Amino acid sequence: MQHSDSRERRNRSPRPPFRRRKRHPGLAERELPRQPPKPKGELPDEFATSVFGLVNPLLQHAVAEEGYLTPTPIQEKAIPHLLEGRDLMGCAQTGTGKTAAFLLPILHRLAANPKKVENGRPRVLILAPTRELAAQIADSTATYGRFLGIPFAVVFGGVSQYPQVKALGRGAVLVVATPGRLLDLMEQGHLTLDAVEEFVLDEADRMLDMGFLPDIKRILAKLPEQRHTQFFSATLSPDVLRLAMSMVKDPVHVTISPDQPTVDKINQKILFVDKPNKVSLLISLLATRPEMEKVIVFARTRHGSDKIVRKLDDADIRAEAIHSDKTQRARTNTLEAFRKGRVRVLVATDIASRGIDVDGITHVVNFDLPEETESYIHRIGRTARAGAEGVAYSFVSAEERGLLRAIERMIRKEIPIDTAHEFHSERAERAAGKGGADSLPQPSWMKSKKDRPDASRRPDRRGRPPRFQGRAQPDFRRRPDDVPHTSERDAASRPDKARKPAPAPHRENAVQADDAPRWYDKPLQKRSKRHEQKGERRPADTRPADRERPPRDDDMRGDRPARPFRPHLGDKRKPRSGGFKGGRFKSSGGPKGNTGFKPRKSN
Repeated sequence: MQHSDSRERRNRSPRPPFRRRKRHPGLAERELPRQPPKPKGELPDEFATSVFGLVNPLLQHAVAEEGYLTPTPIQEKAIPHLLEGRDLMGCAQTGTGKTAAFLLPILHRLAANPKKVENGRPRVLILAPTRELAAQIADSTATYGRFLGIPFAVVFGGVSQYPQVKALGRGAVLVVATPGRLLDLMEQGHLTLDAVEEFVLDEADRMLDMGFLPDIKRILAKLPEQRHTQFFSATLSPDVLRLAMSMVKDPVHVTISPDQPTVDKINQKILFVDKPNKVSLLISLLATRPEMEKVIVFARTRHGSDKIVRKLDDADIRAEAIHSDKTQRARTNTLEAFRKGRVRVLVATDIASRGIDVDGITHVVNFDLPEETESYIHRIGRTARAGAEGVAYSFVSAEERGLLRAIERMIRKEIPIDTAHEFHSERAERAAGKGGADSLPQPSWMKSKKDRPDASRRPDRRGRPPRFQGRAQPDFRRRPDDVPHTSERDAASRPDKARKPAPAPHRENAVQADDAPRWYDKPLQKRSKRHEQKGERRPADTRPADRERPPRDDDMRGDRPARPFRPHLGDKRKPRSGGFKGGRFKSSGGPKGNTGFKPRKSN
C-alpha cells in the first residue's frame, strides 16, 4: 500500500540541474579580449602625433578617444626617452599624467615586438604602493590598450589570490602588483621575474616611506640585469634619490617645475580653528558653500576618519570612509559610489590617498595637517587634475603650527588665510606666528641655538657672574669670600639675603672664644688606656636585684595569652615548625583531625 505523499513525490516533475551563478569578473582577473575591438572613425586633425611619438595607429586612436590631444609637460619630456629604451627618473606634480607617461611607451614597445609569454613569466612589471593605485594603473592599461589585445593582470592583497593566479596562468604579459602579494605568489611558484624587460616603480618616495624597502630589494634581486627601469614620483628626497640611483643605469632625469612643487591652479587656504571645533567647521562649510560638490577630507588616523563620517551622517551629509581597515570590496564600492556622485564627501587617510583618481573633485580638506610635508602635495593633488581648477582647505589648530611652517617652507610660499567663518581662532593664528606683535612666544626648547639670546646679556642676572665663554675653566680653589653670593644692593635691601658668616674651621685648628676645652680638643688615646679609665666589667651575679625577672609562664605572657600554633591547613608541604603524629599535631593549641598532611610511613 502506497502512501499519498509517495504518489505526490512520484508525480512531481524532476528537479532541474543545479547551475552555478555566473559571477561578474573582478578587477584581478580582468584582461583584454582575445579579439580586441577596432577603432571607429579617424584621428582628429588637432591630435599631436609627432609630439606624442606614438607610431602605432591603434594606440593613437585609444589616446585620442580619451580626449588627450596634446601631451602634458612630463609626457612631452619622458615619452621620447622611454621609446628609445633609456632608464628614466621622473619627478612631476601629482595629477600631471605620470601614469600615461610610462604606460604609453610600454604598450607601444610591446605592440611593436610581440612575443608569446609562458604562464607566470611577464615581460613588464609595475609596482605600486597601494591597492587603489594598482587598480588605477590597471584601469589605465585597459583603457589605453583596448585596441591592442595585450593581456595583463593586477595583483594586490586583501582579496582572494585565486583569480589573480588564474589571470597569470593565461599568459599575462604585463603585471601590476603591490610588493606584499607579489612576493607571496613568487614564493608559491605562480610567478617568476626572470623574463622581465620593463620595470616601473611608481610613487617611489611613498613606496620607500611606507617601509617597502626590504621587499623592493628582494624583488630587484630576482630581476634580470638587462632591463629598463623607470622611477616616477611627485617628490624625491635626497635619500630616495640616492637609493634610486643605485638601481638605474645612466638614467635620464626629467623634473617638472622644481621651484613650484604644487599645482598653480589649486587655490590653497588656511582656516585657523580650535581642535574641538574642526568637525563643526567642516559641517558649516558643507552647509553654507554649495560649490563644494565633491569633497575629499584627509584625516590622520583611521579612528578619526570613522568619527568624521559619523558626525557628517548625523548632519544628513552623505559621507564614506576609506582606509586600511576596510576590506577591498568595501573600498572599491566606496570609490565607485564617490565617482558616480552617490557620496558627497570621501574621508581618507594618507595610505589610501595615492590611489584616489576621481575626476571632478572640487575641494580637498586637510582636516589634520600631515606629519610628512610631502604628503601635503599628494593630498591637494587629488583636485585640479589634468588642467582643472580646485580648492584646498587646511584646518590648522594651535598644536599644528610647526607642521604649517614646514609646509610653507617646502612649497616656498605663504598660504593665505580664510577668516570668513564663525569658528575662526585667534589663538591658533597667534600660535602660528601670523598675529603680528601679539603672537605667542615660541618656547625656548623649540628655538635653535643661534636664535637664543646670549646668556651673559640677559637682564637682571642678580649679581651672578657671567657664564664661562670659550675654553676658560672655573677656578674651584677660590674661597667663598672671593665671590659674593648676592650683590651689595640686594644685601642692603634684603637682610635675610645678607652674606652668611664663614663656616667654622677644622676641629684641629678650632679655638673657642672662651678658650674652654671641647671634646674634639682632647687628644686621642689608645684603646687599652680608654678601657682602663672605664674600669672592669662587673659579673652578672653582682647586678642589682631589681633587674631580675620572674620565671616565664608557658601559658600566659603577662596579661596577654600566648599565641597558639596555627599551621597553614591544606598545604601538603612540610610545616615550618612543630610536628605531627598520626595526623594530629603535638601542640595543644593546634587543630585536630584531617589537616591535609599525610603521615610518614614508619620503616
